[in-house]
Amino acid sequence: MTNDFQKTANRVSLVSIFGNLILSAFKLLAGIIAHSGAMISDAVHSASDVFSTIVVIIGIRVSAKDSDKDHPYGHERMECVAAVILATILLITGLSIGIDAVRTIIGGNYGDLAVPGMLALVAAIISIITKEAMFWYTRINAKRIDSSALLADAWHHRSDALSSIGAMIGIAFARLGFPIMDPIASLVICLFIAKASYDIFKDAINKMVDHACDEETEEQFRSCAASEEGVLRIDDLRTREFGNKIYVDIEISADGNHTLWETHDIAERVHNKLEEQFPKVKHVMVHVNPYTE
Repeated sequence: MTNDFQKTANRVSLVSIFGNLILSAFKLLAGIIAHSGAMISDAVHSASDVFSTIVVIIGIRVSAKDSDKDHPYGHERMECVAAVILATILLITGLSIGIDAVRTIIGGNYGDLAVPGMLALVAAIISIITKEAMFWYTRINAKRIDSSALLADAWHHRSDALSSIGAMIGIAFARLGFPIMDPIASLVICLFIAKASYDIFKDAINKMVDHACDEETEEQFRSCAASEEGVLRIDDLRTREFGNKIYVDIEISADGNHTLWETHDIAERVHNKLEEQFPKVKHVMVHVNPYTE
């Protein structure tokens, strides 16, 4: 399972790196030749994806390490650290693009702004198609191996696709005689990037602060445990997300007249059943109470 996780993550990340290197170089060249600030901003966004994907690779590699003496619960949260770094990179990239756009808009002299060439428009369309394809490719694999860092990288691709849509609209209007729309498009790109950054950051923090699972998942845990022979009642259930894994603490009631061996056997069956039926569950702690009305 760990080898499949690592191989899939590495393959997807390498595709992202090479794809973004080629795309960012093409968009930068198109932006310079066609005099489009929006396309140059979009190229910077794509270039930042390369560095962020490298961060993802490092985070996933470290998180896949086995438990050791200093980290008895494993290293899964390192994926969340990688996602936080990725969110920070995204935000800084977005803010730098937004600041340049605001300066251009406030500066006036819109008549002096260069009208983007057709190449910039073509580059925007190619970028939308390419980045949307990379989003779905990365997202499908991230869901398959349940990687939060890889999923964050997928949304980085989607934010790039959305920013290219903004660039395309701005370039199109600029070519129709509204050159101010090019820096306005850069400002819209900034907002898209900031939103993606916030979503990635929020998801990573939730997984780092022992955030509980959703109610539907917890109800599935309760039903699974209650169905085991010897379990008379579910007294309490607490869950916490640990990176892309889940820890479960559950209290059950059993017949107080059972021997210690019989009670231990019930607890062991509940423990094993939850871990077997829910792959994301890394460990289950079962406490048994004597049943009372």
